[in-house]
Amino acid sequence: MSTPPTILLVEDEDGLREALTIVLRRAGYEVIESSSSAEGLRMLDRDPVDVVVTDLAMEQPLSGMAVLRHARQFAPGTEVLVMTAFGTIENAVECMRLGAYHYITKPINSEELEMLVAKAVEHQRLVRENRNLRQRVQDAYRFENIIGSSPAMLRLFEQVTRVAALDATVLLDGETGTGKELIAHAIHNKSPRAQRSFVAINCGALPETLLESELFGYVKGAFTGAATNKLGLFEEADGGSFFLDEIASAPLSIQVKLLRVLEEKETRRIGDTRSTKIDVRLIAASNRDLHAEVAAGRFRDDLFYRLNVVSLRLPPLRERREDIPLLAQHFVQKYAGRFHRPTSSVDPAAMKLLVAHAWPGNVRELENVIERAVALGAADRVRVEDLPPDVVGKPGEGPRPEALGAAKSLDEAEREFILECVKRCDGNLARAANDLGIGRTTLWRRLKRYGVQVGPEDSGSSA
Repeated sequence: MSTPPTILLVEDEDGLREALTIVLRRAGYEVIESSSSAEGLRMLDRDPVDVVVTDLAMEQPLSGMAVLRHARQFAPGTEVLVMTAFGTIENAVECMRLGAYHYITKPINSEELEMLVAKAVEHQRLVRENRNLRQRVQDAYRFENIIGSSPAMLRLFEQVTRVAALDATVLLDGETGTGKELIAHAIHNKSPRAQRSFVAINCGALPETLLESELFGYVKGAFTGAATNKLGLFEEADGGSFFLDEIASAPLSIQVKLLRVLEEKETRRIGDTRSTKIDVRLIAASNRDLHAEVAAGRFRDDLFYRLNVVSLRLPPLRERREDIPLLAQHFVQKYAGRFHRPTSSVDPAAMKLLVAHAWPGNVRELENVIERAVALGAADRVRVEDLPPDVVGKPGEGPRPEALGAAKSLDEAEREFILECVKRCDGNLARAANDLGIGRTTLWRRLKRYGVQVGPEDSGSSA
């Protein structure tokens, strides 16, 4: 059974406080009583509280306004309801401005109080869920969760960190399945626009007319079926970032309008005579060679130059085979948890095949293969027989010799990652430990285990 919400009731009139306590407890709340604002502040600091119900005017140096200010500063997740007499409505309005959830006038109507407290509790729950969701989304797009310790990926991570702060237009070049939207999210989340909207659309997923109305919106009566005004995605992304995936698929008519957005920083709804100024950072991506598309006349050269301010190339999986064991283990853990399977690792023979495969679908294809193997497998490891035929290859045909050397263990991959980080920090162990997110003593011990010559444990300057 879940714990009932806790209400802190601050009221210096004993009879009213006792009556309201009875009302709230009958409604199923845990009630903490306080006869003064000073005592209420101490209780607020001592115990977690969902909602504070406080009288505004109390006969003491500290008023209900002090309780509100204290709650907003030191318990921002707590909602505050203010009780006030008709003569202090102006003060109640001021309380709303300072962040009170609502106010209720005396004499107190018990049903109205119950309703407002219930709404305050629900509002607090929604705010908490939204905050947790935002945190999960941010965690999901941390570099730590973009799996890769290969030199190619480390270079990409460094580039993303630098580019994110520039607020320049970015063009992502990479094959299907290399994680272009994931990198676009990372750029947004590390930029000054991180707290604003991130809007994404795949230009190849919609027909021309629908793509235009989604991007730019329309006004009522612009065409048959336009019964109301519709906000375009560019307007929805105002102040944030807009990710245009598969930009090469955009028709030439749409490309003209995109160019106007980039040059004039404004958008116009279909059927409208006025333009709207917008502030949007554009991130575009393509799995086609845009130089070739321009040469073939399928992509406007002026739009290409506007998009190609900063260009980042996402390496295909075949160019970073050393990341395959890390990725495979990550996906094994992900889907073993999701499907409640005992699978915990990949058999060495199966791992050699995974590393040898060409992966035309890149990371997305690898994830699908591991998901299938975990779902259908019957052992605690992903075995060769759990892999699809195109990964296993023809009978009697082993993996390419040049690929076998790339199948590093997780320990080997970790060793390379740590040594690369220490090298980037010029041997400064304190800085390297901070970048790695581990303690300096832990890093010192790892380096000793790797056979790296290091000074005393408290050395923070060299490795």
